[in-house]
Amino acid sequence: MISYTDFNQNKLENGLYVVSTPIGNLSDISFRAIHVLNKSDFILCEDTRVSRKLLEKYKIKNKLISNHKFNEKKNINSIIETLKSNKIISLITDAGTPCVSDPGTIIVKEAIKEKIKVFSVPGACSVTAAFSVSGFEGKYFFYGFFPEKKKEIEIDIKNISKLDSSIIFFISSKKFIKKKSYIKKYFYNRDLVICKEITKLYEEYIRIGVKDIDEFKTILKGEIVLIFSPIIIKSSKKLEEDDKVKIKKLLKKASIKDIIQLISKDKKISKKEIYDYCLMLKNEN
Repeated sequence: MISYTDFNQNKLENGLYVVSTPIGNLSDISFRAIHVLNKSDFILCEDTRVSRKLLEKYKIKNKLISNHKFNEKKNINSIIETLKSNKIISLITDAGTPCVSDPGTIIVKEAIKEKIKVFSVPGACSVTAAFSVSGFEGKYFFYGFFPEKKKEIEIDIKNISKLDSSIIFFISSKKFIKKKSYIKKYFYNRDLVICKEITKLYEEYIRIGVKDIDEFKTILKGEIVLIFSPIIIKSSKKLEEDDKVKIKKLLKKASIKDIIQLISKDKKISKKEIYDYCLMLKNEN
């Protein structure tokens, strides 16, 4: 059972708040995020011009401090000293959740090291938003931005491609075109969902088999999310007699779920085929 707590919103503890912001649609922000940003003494952001649009919409007038990958190391000492003086600082990025392939991790790690309280204010994240509509089941592995260097691709992507789970990358539309040959090489036996403009006006999810990626001609813009399905295994269409005998014996001591895992793993037979046969045997009894 999950219990929910409604804290007194007028009181916030001093510390660092990692606040998720919309990934496109400005309405995708939580009431708590607006409250925390309003109560913050300072707000760290990637680009003040981008963040100011969000803050102006919700009439938040706190002082913005530019904090991006080129200056966050330089900012650390002053930010930590400010936090030690019992201030509330929020950390946001241009879109989504800070520290998820975005700046912020350096400051969060230093705050933890200095025993400063760090709070999460969850919300929009393009990784979970994209996976939720992918139609793929089970686990997923999130890599971050698709590697650029050939050496990284040949080592990292080669190893990751062996995982039997969904795999998620960020990539720019221009680099996607350049990396299509690597994608086909390492993810040939998977399906792919290309997610673009998530939550925006021209939101779109393009679903193709990686084997057909050379036929993909759609013009893409900006950053996109790639979700590869778990490995697609070609299954035999029918159970053989020795499989049926084995299943009959197993049904006396194992669950249908366990039988499906055992038989499909050994023989790469369709899980539905095994399930249907188990059900038929159960009904006969």
